[in-house]
Amino acid sequence: MPVRIRLMRMGRRKRPFFRVVAADSRSPRDGKFLETLGYYDPLKEPYEFKVDPEKVKKWLERGAEPTETVRALLRREGLL
Repeated sequence: MPVRIRLMRMGRRKRPFFRVVAADSRSPRDGKFLETLGYYDPLKEPYEFKVDPEKVKKWLERGAEPTETVRALLRREGLL
């Protein structure tokens, strides 16, 4: 089962925030997921990105592949 670390859109129309989740790559963007790792709020100034580093490391060690956006955010936080 290929696992991705990706963003799951939440919030109301035109006011998005995102949960960072580990999910099967075949499941829909806002569908079934395995575990919540944190959240990302792009509307705050500066943006707010909080994840549990232990959970992220656990999933990366298990072979989970982050999406491009999540990879960039993790890099900025120093987790990659």
